[in-house]
Amino acid sequence: MILRNDPERVRKAVAAKKCVCLLDEWLSMDERLRVASSEADGLRALRNSLSLRVSALKKAGQPAEEAMEESRATGERIALIERDTKALETSMLDIQLSIPNIPDPDVPLGGEDANHEIRRWGAPPVFDFAPRPHWELMKGVYEPEAAGEIAGSNFILFRGWAARLQRKLINWMLDNHHVAGMEEVWPPFLASRESVTATGQLPKLEEDMYRLERDDLFLIPTGEVPITNLYRGAMLSESALPVKLCGYTPCFRREAGSYGKDTRGLNRVHQFEKVEMVWLTHPEGSRNAHESMLAHAAGLLEHLGVHYRVLLLASGDLSFSAARCYDLEIWSPGQEKWLEVSSVSNFHDFQARRGNIRFRPDGGGKPMFVHTLNGSGLALPRLISTLVETFQRADGTVDFEGLLSRLVIPEKSGSAQ
Repeated sequence: MILRNDPERVRKAVAAKKCVCLLDEWLSMDERLRVASSEADGLRALRNSLSLRVSALKKAGQPAEEAMEESRATGERIALIERDTKALETSMLDIQLSIPNIPDPDVPLGGEDANHEIRRWGAPPVFDFAPRPHWELMKGVYEPEAAGEIAGSNFILFRGWAARLQRKLINWMLDNHHVAGMEEVWPPFLASRESVTATGQLPKLEEDMYRLERDDLFLIPTGEVPITNLYRGAMLSESALPVKLCGYTPCFRREAGSYGKDTRGLNRVHQFEKVEMVWLTHPEGSRNAHESMLAHAAGLLEHLGVHYRVLLLASGDLSFSAARCYDLEIWSPGQEKWLEVSSVSNFHDFQARRGNIRFRPDGGGKPMFVHTLNGSGLALPRLISTLVETFQRADGTVDFEGLLSRLVIPEKSGSAQ
C-alpha cells in the first residue's frame, strides 16, 4: 500500500493538489492497527491452545477451571481488540477517502497559472462589426429571469430555436460517439452515496452537491458518476477491455458563482446539459486512450469550426480524482475570453479501487484494477454561447441554419452496440 510504503510521495501529491488530509494520523493509526492485529493473532493462537488443554484435562479427569478461566479472559481480550480494530479501520478509511489521486510525473506543478498550453486549432472569427455577447443575441430564447422565478438564480431556460439547438447538439454528439464505437447509456440522474464516493466526489465535494436528504441520494454533478458506476463491483475479462461508453445527462452543482469569476449569461450555472464519455481500459493502454479521447472531443469542435486550445492542467488545478487532465477551451468572440467546454481526465486505478472495478487477465493470474477515463463530449452552455456568438450577424440575429449545417455525422460505421 502506497500510504504505508511511500508516504512522502502521497504527501507531495496532497500538497501539489492543495488538499488537506490527516496523513500523519493515518500512519499512526496504521501502526496501532498492525500492533493490535499481531496481538490478536497471538491471543487466538493461545485460545486455541487453551481449548485443546481444557479438552485434554477433562478427558483425563483433571480440574480444568483455571484453563477455562484463562480461555474466557483471552476471548474477552480478543473481542476488545476486534472492537478497537474495527473503529481504527473505519477512521483510517475516512482519511483514505480524503486523500487525492497522485498526479502524473509530467503534470506541471502549481495552480491555474501553471497550466500548459499544448496547442491551438483554428483562429478567432473576424467580424466587420463589434460582436455582441450571447445574452444580447439570445433575448427572447434565453430567459434567465423566468428560470429564476421557477427555480432560482443561475438556472437556464431556453425556448424556441435555442431549445432546438440544444436538443440537436445533444443528438449530434451522441451520434458521433456512436459512430466512434461507444455504447450509449441512458443512466439515472440520481446516485447513491456509494456511487458518488466511488468516483471521488465524496466526501470532498458534498457541500457543493444537491442532496435528497430523505433518501440520501444526490443529483449527479456529472455523467461520469452513474456511467462509471455501471461497473462498480464488476469483474471483467481482459478481452472485454476497453469498455467505451457515452451518455447524456443533466448535471447539478451548487458551486455556481462561488469562484469570484464572471457569472453572467451561460458561463456558470447550477444545472447544465452534457454528453459524457467514460472508458474503462487496461492499465497499459490508458495513456493512449487518454490521447484518443481528447482527439475525439477536439474533433467535435473542429466539425463545428470553433477556435479552441488544449491545456494540460497543473497539479493545483487538477480535480481530486484525476492523475492527468486536458482542458479544451473555446474562444468566445462576444466576451473575448476562453471558456472550458471539456475536461478529459485519466484517473488510472483511483476510481477503480474505490469502486472495486477489476479485470481478470486472459492468461491467468491475479485480478487487476482497470483504469478509468472520462471526458465531456461536450458540455452545452458555454458551447452554445460560443456558437451563438460565432454565428452572429451584424443586425444582432444568429445564422441558425448555417450553424445547423455544421451538425454532420460521419458516414463510417462504428462498432458501438
